[in-house]
Amino acid sequence: MKLQSDPQSGANTITGYGDGYVEINQTPYSHAVLLSSDGNIKEWPVKSFDELAAANFTQMVDLKPELIIIGTGNRQRFPKPELVKTLIDAKIGFEIMDSQAACRTYNILVSEGRRVLLALIVEAT
Repeated sequence: MKLQSDPQSGANTITGYGDGYVEINQTPYSHAVLLSSDGNIKEWPVKSFDELAAANFTQMVDLKPELIIIGTGNRQRFPKPELVKTLIDAKIGFEIMDSQAACRTYNILVSEGRRVLLALIVEAT
């Protein structure tokens, strides 16, 4: 699916997604990513939801976002409470959703000028 982006904004946006990939600024990625509206696109060392570990959440906190959107792959799944405790302790808001919904939500928040971080697991079906 292609998504509309605002090339004038200069922000990182999701321009498409599908089975086993996400397209950021019209460049496809087939691995999990950490994507901030105004920063670098970083490979996130998570191959699947079941691999999520405390270090992955610490990595998100270190980027100091206003809000984190966590895309958990092809379906919405909730991480163990001890993992999201890192975000709660840092007083960073977060939302958890399937990766396609996370992509759409991220683009909306970016268009509103929010400092948002997208932590996205990319899965093939």
